[in-house]
Amino acid sequence: MNTSAIINTLQQRGGFITTDEVKSRREYEQLRRATENGILMRIRKGIYAEMSALANNMIDVERIVPHGVLCLYSAFAHYGLSTQVPSATCIAIEAKRKVRLPAYPPIDLYFWKKDNLEFGIIHKNISGHDVLITDIERTVCDAIKYRNKIGLDVCGEVIDNYLKKETRNISLLHEYAQRLRVKNILTIYLETRL
Repeated sequence: MNTSAIINTLQQRGGFITTDEVKSRREYEQLRRATENGILMRIRKGIYAEMSALANNMIDVERIVPHGVLCLYSAFAHYGLSTQVPSATCIAIEAKRKVRLPAYPPIDLYFWKKDNLEFGIIHKNISGHDVLITDIERTVCDAIKYRNKIGLDVCGEVIDNYLKKETRNISLLHEYAQRLRVKNILTIYLETRL
């Protein structure tokens, strides 16, 4: 059976497809056969990906973790704030939510209060995927908030690289720091660097 029709559909959809998007029994059989032949990989129940799409460092977050927000190391890498290469995609979700993660790609979940998911988050198109991601000021504040988890050296690097950017918005940074309860720590970091 020819799997080219399903591959064409996958390429139009950024390398990912769900069983809900398969229109006929014939396409479903093509999907199954492509998975058996190693052309596709089953990410989790109902979600399949082309191998070349998995090689890309950006995943379609909305399909794997609906309403998930790229944060921390993934956001550091996107904005060029750190030289650290993320070992997994960092995604924030609401604290009480339960999500089943696929075996691949590696994903680190961060459980945030609902209030913390309501500010500093933007829609962005990254590598052909529409994703939610923390904006750059929120990313810096998250680095300060989680400085003991990520390491003080990484936190310092994020702040230094942010301050070098011409588009920085210190007033917005202070506003987010106030909401995340890290304003005093941010002030100390800024006083030593400015």
